[in-house]
Amino acid sequence: MTTRDLPALDLDDLGTEAFRRTLRDATHEVGFFHLRHRIPTAVTDELFTVARRFFALPEADKLAIEMTRSPWFRGYTRVGGERTQGAVDWREQIDVGPERAPSARRDPAYLRLDGPNQWPAALPELRTVIEAWTARLSDLGHRLLAEWAVALGAGPDHFDAAFAEPSTLLKLVRYPGREDAGQGVGAHKDPGILTLLLIEPGSAGLQVQRDDGWFDVPPAEDAFVVNIGELLEVATDGYLRATNHRVVSPAPGTERLSIPFFFNPGLDAEVPRIALPADLAAQARGVEQDADNVIGSRYGENLLKARLRAHPDVAAAHHADLLD
Repeated sequence: MTTRDLPALDLDDLGTEAFRRTLRDATHEVGFFHLRHRIPTAVTDELFTVARRFFALPEADKLAIEMTRSPWFRGYTRVGGERTQGAVDWREQIDVGPERAPSARRDPAYLRLDGPNQWPAALPELRTVIEAWTARLSDLGHRLLAEWAVALGAGPDHFDAAFAEPSTLLKLVRYPGREDAGQGVGAHKDPGILTLLLIEPGSAGLQVQRDDGWFDVPPAEDAFVVNIGELLEVATDGYLRATNHRVVSPAPGTERLSIPFFFNPGLDAEVPRIALPADLAAQARGVEQDADNVIGSRYGENLLKARLRAHPDVAAAHHADLLD
C-alpha cells in the first residue's frame, strides 16, 4: 500500500489568505488534510485516557447503554454491530450527539434522530470530558466554515443560519487487532459537512482513495485529519469533492483508538449553495451521485439514510415503518 502525505495546515494561520487558499485547494483536489490543532497535550491525553477507561469497562456496563436501546441511535455498539456498504465493521464505539429532548413529530422522519444520549453510570466523568471536547470542536467547526465560505467567494456568515443548532456527532472508537487486515470500517463518504478526526499517536490504518487507488494516511503529531462530507460537495456543485476512505484493522495483539467529530447543520436545515466565482465554477464537477444513495441538500435526510443502513438492528427495533 502506498503512503502519501496529506496537505497540511496550521490553526495558527487561520484567517490568512494563505490558509484559505490551501484549505480550498486541499478540499478541491484531495478532500482531506492535516490540521495542526494547537490543543494542549493534557487535553488530548485526558480524552484518550477516558476513552480507554470506557472500553475497559465490564461488558455489562457497556451493554447497559447499547444503541439498540436508543431510538435516537445513541450509545454503545459492540464489535461487529455496525455495517458499511452491507459488510460488518470490526470495531466497538460509543456515539454521542446533541443532548436534546425527543421531537414530538415523527414526520419528516429524520426529526426522530433528535433525543438524549446514553451515558455509562460506571464512568460519570465520560460525559464531562466529551461535552467539553464537543464545545471546543464546535467552535473550531464554525471558524473553519467561515474560512471555506470566504475562500469560495461568499461572506464569512454564509453557513451561519444552517448551523444555528448544529447536529454534531462524536464517536469514541476502538479497533481491536485481528489476524487479517480486514474491514475495520468499510469504504464510505461522510454524509455531512465536516469531520475532525483525532487519532492516537502512532496509530495507522486510515486509507484514502484517489484516482490511482488507495493510499495510507500516516498520522501527524498534534494534528487532526480533516475531511469534508457530501454536503460540501452539494454546496459547491462538486467543486469540493467528498472522498472515499476506510480503516484497515490493526495487527493481532494491538488496537487502534480514534475519536471522530462530525460537525453538521441542523437536521431540518438545507445546506446553502455558494455562487462560485467564474474561475472556480468552471472547475465544478457536479455532484457525484450513487443510484443507491442519492445525496440531498437537507442534512437530516442524508443522516437518516446513513443511520438506518449502518445500524439495521436499531432500525428494526425502533423504526420498522421506515424499512423496505
